[in-house]
Amino acid sequence: MADRAALEAFFSAKRDRELLAELRLDRIPRHVAIIMDGNGRWAAKRGLPRVAGHRAGVKAIRETIRAALELGIEVLTVYSFSTENWRRPADEVSHLMDLFVEVLHQETTTLAELGVRVLVIGRRDGLPERTAAAFERAEKETANNDRLTYVVALNYGGRQEIVDAAKAIAAQVAERRLDPSKIDEHVVARHLYTADLPDPDLLIRTSGEMRVSNFLLWQIAYSEMWVTSTLWPDFDRHDLLRAVLDYQRRSRRFGGL
Repeated sequence: MADRAALEAFFSAKRDRELLAELRLDRIPRHVAIIMDGNGRWAAKRGLPRVAGHRAGVKAIRETIRAALELGIEVLTVYSFSTENWRRPADEVSHLMDLFVEVLHQETTTLAELGVRVLVIGRRDGLPERTAAAFERAEKETANNDRLTYVVALNYGGRQEIVDAAKAIAAQVAERRLDPSKIDEHVVARHLYTADLPDPDLLIRTSGEMRVSNFLLWQIAYSEMWVTSTLWPDFDRHDLLRAVLDYQRRSRRFGGL
């Protein structure tokens, strides 16, 4: 459980302290997933190229990881690059892939010191070799950490994940290692990229868009959603605290009364 004194030191701004007074430490969501949207619009508003927005978004990621650690969130999943993002201009995609490598080179040691475990989900075989290698290195160097699991959805698509799970299950049936009558939700869940993780309790989307964009389609079946008009590069600890408080004010019924 998060430490109240440490939280007060971290959330030291007056506007944060006012929210912190309402926070229930026994109702922190275990898993928070974020659709990081708005980098391009952030850059356009400032007359900058889109890649400047992606670079600015790195600061928001760093801030959110720190805040998640202080709050005692166990899993933080971010939608970094979707399978549909390959349709973007080639120079933007190339810059993003290089940016991933650059940031991992700069941040992996710090993440390890903070107790953060890096985990990548998605289709790795479609990534540039340099990018895949950088993430694999980060995973290995942080594998034994347990304060926070930082999940990066990279070359990821929710429908594609379900297709990959169906293929794996079908192969087991064909090899007579699985009885089709035994296939249920638990079997499917065990074959998803997130097999060892709890489903998200809270899904956050920045920039005000009201869609899930092929993100964790199976896993967010009963996630609480929180949408903010804040563009991702401007997202900070205050926004995460607001989202968690809004989550705590809701009654989760999972389809029941």
